[in-house]
This record gives sequence, C-alpha cells and structure tokens, in this order.
Amino acid sequence: MARKPRQKPTPAAPEASSQQLQGNAAVAPIPSSQPIFGEPAPSPDPKAFVVKHLSDNPLYNALNKKLLQALPPPREGANLVLKLADVLGEKSVQKIQSAGRIVFHSVGDTGPIAGPENQSLVADKMVEDFKEDDPADAPSLFFHLGDVVYSFGEGKYYYDQFYEPYRNYPAPIFAIAGNHDGMVYGGDQSPTLEAFLNNFCSAAFQKRPEAGSLHRTSMIQPGVYFTLDAPFVRIIGLYSNVLEDPGVISSQGDKNSPVGDQQIAFLKDQLNAAKQYQGALLIAVHHPPFTGGSHHGGSPKMLAEIDQVCKDTGVWPHAVLSGHAHNYQRFTRTVNNHDIPFIVAGGGGHAITSLRSKKSGGPLRVPMQLAADLIFENYDDSEFGYLRIVANNYTLRMEFHAVGPSADKAGVDAVTVDLKSHTMISN
Repeated sequence: MARKPRQKPTPAAPEASSQQLQGNAAVAPIPSSQPIFGEPAPSPDPKAFVVKHLSDNPLYNALNKKLLQALPPPREGANLVLKLADVLGEKSVQKIQSAGRIVFHSVGDTGPIAGPENQSLVADKMVEDFKEDDPADAPSLFFHLGDVVYSFGEGKYYYDQFYEPYRNYPAPIFAIAGNHDGMVYGGDQSPTLEAFLNNFCSAAFQKRPEAGSLHRTSMIQPGVYFTLDAPFVRIIGLYSNVLEDPGVISSQGDKNSPVGDQQIAFLKDQLNAAKQYQGALLIAVHHPPFTGGSHHGGSPKMLAEIDQVCKDTGVWPHAVLSGHAHNYQRFTRTVNNHDIPFIVAGGGGHAITSLRSKKSGGPLRVPMQLAADLIFENYDDSEFGYLRIVANNYTLRMEFHAVGPSADKAGVDAVTVDLKSHTMISN
C-alpha cells in the first residue's frame, strides 16, 4: 500500500495575482539572462492549492476522445538538439565529464488534482538525492515524462502542479508533453499545448507569470520533440499526442490525419547521428509501447514505427522510458541481439493504478514471459516514486526509488545495461 502523506506547514501564498497564476496574456514574462532553478532557501510543503482545482467532469464530457491534435512546429530556426551546456553552462558540464558519470531523475504523471501531498512526497525525496557525500552522485537534471499539469495542461494550474512542488529542486527540469498537457475540449479557446510551450519551449529563459513569486525560469527546449545532449547520455524525446490510448507520433499513413510525419524524420535523423555515439542512448515517449494491467494499453503501431526507424538506421536505444500508466513497470525486450529495458515510470504524484491478476485479483508474479522476445520483469503498483539514472562511459543504470524515509538511498528495483554489448548485467 502507498504510504500515507506527511502533513507539513503551509507556506505563505505566492505574491502573484490570480491573473498571473492563470497565465493571463496581459501579464508579460520577465526575461532572464541566466536560468534559475530552485529557490535560494527551502520552504515547507503546502497543505492546499493556491488555485482551487474544480471538477473537470463537464470538460471531459466536452472532449472528442478520438480527435488528435496537430503538432506545434519547433521554434523557427531552433536546433532540435539542446545541449545541457546551454542550460547549465560549460563549467558545470565539465565537472560532470571530469566526474566520469552523470546522474539524473525521470518520472511522469506528476500533477495532482486533489491536493499537493502525494506530489510533495516524491519531490521531497528527489531533493534529498542532492545530499550526497560525493557531489558527483547528485543529480544534474530532471527529465519529465509527460502529464505535467492535469487535467488539460492549463496555465492557471502550473503554479500548484509544477512550480511550487519543485521550488526546492536545484537543477534544470526538461520535459516531453503528455496527453493531458495537450488535450483540448470543446469551447476551449487555448491552442493545444499552449501552456507547455510557454513554460518549457521559450526562446530564452523567462520568469513566467505562472510561477507566481517563485524564481524558476522557463526552459528553452526547441519544441515538443527534441534531443537533450548531455555528458554520457542522449535522450530523444517524442510527443505521443492527446489520446488516452494509443500513443501517436505520425500520420500512420492516414492522409486526413492532423498529425504529420515530422517526428519520424526527426527520429531517423537523430539515430543516424548517433551511429558513432559511444554514450547511452534513450528514447522517451509519454505513452508506453506496451504495459501491464488494463487501465492503459500499449501502442503497437507507434512501437512498429520506432522499430522500423531503428531497423532502417541500424541504431537501437539502450532503453525506452515512458509514463502514462500510473505506476512503475519494467520490461526487457530482446531485439537485434540487444536487451532493451522498456520502463514505465508514471507514479510521480498524480495517482497510483494497481496491476491485478485477472483470476484472483491479487498481485502478479514476475518475471513473466509475455512473448518470445518480451519479459515483464518487475513492477511497483502501490507506491509513488521516480527513476534515478546513472550513465558513464560503460553502463547505464536505472533505479526505481519509492517514496519513504529521506535517509533511505536504496532503490526498490534496478537494471544495468552494458553500453557496448547492449546486454543487461547483474546488479
């Protein structure tokens, strides 16, 4: 069972007006010459939201649940590869390289709607990872796996669901968008992904109105799909659109689809560019290619498209990261003599969805052979948590950490991949 949330004092409300928290276009963002991450001094967790989250049931009823949304184009002239040095600076990146490894966080499905407690549990535990005897073990970034803000990615909820929960997180936060970040209901005047683009895809660092009195600046990703190039790791981020299921990254051959094939061309370019790359190569996409349980299914057409690009280029990722299903799941897929972990990390604070066996209603026994090339290795469907990922010149290690005592550094599950052989090694 998930641990009960801790109660903490409520901090002072932000100085921003309600107009600012709603991202009113009349309130201009403030340019910043440098990025700003965590607050200069830590503050306690809130007990309640500043902007009350009303019931979304009428808006869900106004959704066309089969309507895909057109892909917002990248910023004009923007390089689709964002270097970590462009955000952290060359000196910080040189320290990572000198240390011989990079550590970073990843999880999705973070935005709560009932209250801040569960997201605070995860965010607080992530912040504890910065307290290390060896500075090289502290994280350098957080790569979000989508569904940042529920229920429809509204700007007015960005303070409560993004800026405030990560106010003490002292590192940059990158993100791919999830389906909830881009959903558009009937009568909605906001274009799809408007708030996500404002807060993650700025042309320059900005102090956004949505941040209230907090200092974190917007991120400068080139668009909703991009590659993050960091020491020892490259993460290719794709946007899988707005449906509950399945994930869609292309037209899938439908001439009438609002979704184009830009991401397929982008993925092909990035894999071709990685042919001589010696570091860890990850693909991140919000909808998982496959998943256990019945709440969210897989995306076989999306997986087939990714497979085809990998076959065409001869380049396969060392791992695939997803969210969407609100729990932790780890699969091993063997393809082209590569052992590829497919990890679902969707327990970032929104909700937990249980995986239950159909016959008894009880827990599933793992490992479970699902196909000749696919094993369901492990899962955690009772606790919120996140991934702590470590990459160096030789290996990629991915650990799942459940919320718990702050002094507990042990992960619940872990997998390590040898980068050269693309095979898993003993932990």
